[in-house]
Amino acid sequence: MPSLLSRLLLVLPTGFLLFHSVPEVCAQTPSSNSTEEVAPVSDDPDKSHFEEHVAPFLRQYCWDCHTEDFAESGVKFDRFTNSSNIQEEVEFWEKVTRLIRQGQMPPSDADQPSGEESIEILAALERELASYDCDSERHPGKVTLRRLNRPEYDNTIRDLTGLNLNLADSFPADDVGAGFDNIGDVLTIPPVLMEKYLAAAEQVAEAVISDENVRQRVFPHVPQNDEERVEVARRNIDEFASRAFRRPIAEEESQRLFDLMRFAWENDYSVEEIQQAVMTAVLANPKFLFRAEGATEEPGSDKIRHLDNYELASRLSYFLWSSMPDEELFELARRGELSNPETIRAQALRMLKDPKASALVENFAGQWLQLRDLERLSPDPELFATYDATLRNAMKQETEIFFEKMITEDRNIVEFLTADYTYVNDRLAEHYGIPGISGSEFQQVSLPQGRRGVLTHASILLLTSNPTRTSPVKRGKWVLDNILAEPPPPPPPNVPELEEGGDVLGTLREQMEQHRANPACAVCHVKMDAIGFGMENFDAIGAWRDRDGRFDIDASGVLPGGQDFKGADELMQILAEEQSDAFCLCLTRKLLTYAIGRELESFDRCAVNEIVAELEQNNYRFSALITAIVTSDPFLLSEVR
Repeated sequence: MPSLLSRLLLVLPTGFLLFHSVPEVCAQTPSSNSTEEVAPVSDDPDKSHFEEHVAPFLRQYCWDCHTEDFAESGVKFDRFTNSSNIQEEVEFWEKVTRLIRQGQMPPSDADQPSGEESIEILAALERELASYDCDSERHPGKVTLRRLNRPEYDNTIRDLTGLNLNLADSFPADDVGAGFDNIGDVLTIPPVLMEKYLAAAEQVAEAVISDENVRQRVFPHVPQNDEERVEVARRNIDEFASRAFRRPIAEEESQRLFDLMRFAWENDYSVEEIQQAVMTAVLANPKFLFRAEGATEEPGSDKIRHLDNYELASRLSYFLWSSMPDEELFELARRGELSNPETIRAQALRMLKDPKASALVENFAGQWLQLRDLERLSPDPELFATYDATLRNAMKQETEIFFEKMITEDRNIVEFLTADYTYVNDRLAEHYGIPGISGSEFQQVSLPQGRRGVLTHASILLLTSNPTRTSPVKRGKWVLDNILAEPPPPPPPNVPELEEGGDVLGTLREQMEQHRANPACAVCHVKMDAIGFGMENFDAIGAWRDRDGRFDIDASGVLPGGQDFKGADELMQILAEEQSDAFCLCLTRKLLTYAIGRELESFDRCAVNEIVAELEQNNYRFSALITAIVTSDPFLLSEVR
């Protein structure tokens, strides 16, 4: 038996079809994130400075390995002869500066600059970076039109109707870009998803009509007499559609919905059937399913526009709640007050205190820290007999609660690296060797010696291990990728994995030393392996150990630049003291990417640096990071392309 909506659409004129705009919506061209190499310009204002102070150092210490003929890791310095081309190559030069400052380049087996030369080249590179002109051309970027992802869909239905239906569980998995599943450029629309959307819309409408309390919430206005029935019915539908579309509906949209209701009424459908059909039409409409910005406004002369109040309300709510705006945001948008940065700051702080801010834990932390991946991991049951689903869930909850407390207690974000406390229940406490904890409820405890920060949480240690053993490479790479924003390049081709040979092949450290004998591998492995070996006291499921088989654990190491450490706690302290700027920059970039739903580009560096500066001025409090992001140009503005 076809649904009422299906029967209505079969006989309605073409103009009634609410889905007619889908092809137009889906056909919009994604924004470009091209990283195509740009040739240096010859009229760079710093040409003489680069030639005199930077180019000679590069020729002496870098060209042997990084030229067109021998471009190790794909890096070619000989393309810069008279200019750094800083406006287009700023990220490249930031990386070069970081590697020289940390002593990673030139590598230890190459000719080394003197201390004076190192100071001079760093000063010269800083001058090149300082010449980057943030005001030369304003680039807030543009977010590709994007659909609601699965968590956003379920949360929006929940807040729109009051029903927790979790219908998106049946949708195809969302694609991931730049580490997150809310990136417009990758959120495609497979044909099966359109079918799922229509089926889900019908299920929501049926569930609403079947529950009188929910129905009254969705359609709150009741006619007092027959004369008011039409006016009240139209008011109910207009208000529902406005909330669903997250902005006031246009007169044309209102008329189309009213015509649909009138057609059904004239064909003797009941009030319940009419409401169900119109709700289905609204929930299957692209204006509900997609977050579109700039659909009606004309660009200014500089082709940059301020987001309107309703767009800002949605940006705030989907960033912090993964859901639609609440009534307070809608009211501020109606009054035009969200264009005030102070109002936006106040709203962000209010929203962080709301239980719905747990979406940041589930959807941001779950992807940044890759906690979503825990369920697919299967440590070898013979080697790790204590591991089971209960322990895995406790591992995940520990890190989620830590992040939640970072929000609710507005803690210093550097504690991600240095915290000497955590949250455990009885099962996890036993796993960590912490006595005196009973019950399944989580409680705050002091960490034992050797553990510090989230990098020593069992969840992260499990994620960065192999099924049968630890992996210093995975652990080091994970830290470089997700904590320090220094992702290493892909490994050279034809480099074999470590053999699963156990004691016969010697300690894991000895095996790794053989593995990185290849000079092409050693460049990246120096820092990566040192970090990974610093966490070797933790086995593949994050339990403490002093021995690996018949070998004593050696968790000491030396980072590029000469800082030596013994064990994870000393390593975390070095990272906090020497690399806190890199961590803050990394977390800022990831959270801003998640907030605006697009991959960051080189022109975003100025906004990122401003956010980090505001974070530093406010004692690295989590709330300061949030308020700096929601008042930044990439969040408030949009380019018109």
